[in-house]
Amino acid sequence: MEHRMFDLTGMTALVTGAAGGIGSAISHALAKQGARLALSGTNPGKLRSFREELNDIYGHDHVEITCDLSNTEQVEHLIPATVDTLGKIDILVNNAGITRDNLAMRMKDEEWDAVIRVNLEAAFRLMRAACKPMMKARHGRIISITSVVGATGNPGQVNYAAAKAGLVGMSKSLGQEVASRGITVNCVAPGFIRTAMTEVLPDAQKDALNARIPMGRMGEGEDIGAAVAYLASKEAGYITGQTLHVNGGMAMLS
Repeated sequence: MEHRMFDLTGMTALVTGAAGGIGSAISHALAKQGARLALSGTNPGKLRSFREELNDIYGHDHVEITCDLSNTEQVEHLIPATVDTLGKIDILVNNAGITRDNLAMRMKDEEWDAVIRVNLEAAFRLMRAACKPMMKARHGRIISITSVVGATGNPGQVNYAAAKAGLVGMSKSLGQEVASRGITVNCVAPGFIRTAMTEVLPDAQKDALNARIPMGRMGEGEDIGAAVAYLASKEAGYITGQTLHVNGGMAMLS
């Protein structure tokens, strides 16, 4: 049989924030390429119905694992639970993230702590844990979803931008440590993506956002899913420590 590009048949993947807007698009993209998924999130009902949806469309018998990323104990349990359930872990996608926006002078300690704990520290703990089985297998793909604001900054988001920029530096460092074992560590940085959150914005605000994007429109979740599926594939085996910017030209970063 002819090999199709970016085929993930036989691969297993853990996706955090799997039922959210971008997370669900990433999950669809990986499942469509043949990967079997462990879907993680905080809402068991939402996860269950999403898992059933994926099973109906693609088969593969996906699983769901509830995990609160602000709870260190639950985070430490997530990779072992994934390996127990799926038998191995080939792909880790750190997608889950929260915002607690405020101007720096008004930002409360808990607004800083919550964002760093979920967006940066939990990602570190999952990367560290995933490296053990991946090193043994001499194969792995670690992909973190960052943001254009991690590179450009954004007023009202010092905590979020710091966490996203932190993911980039962390990925480069880890990428150097594990490259010789066949593990790649990369980031995908979305610009403005159409989600349930952006849909509720007033039209004037949407128009103002679109005016900042050369392509004149927001991206779709599928645009991010495609980038993740590529970086997860065998074809991307010589790419590590990189950030793939998917933003319609809004910020042309190398």
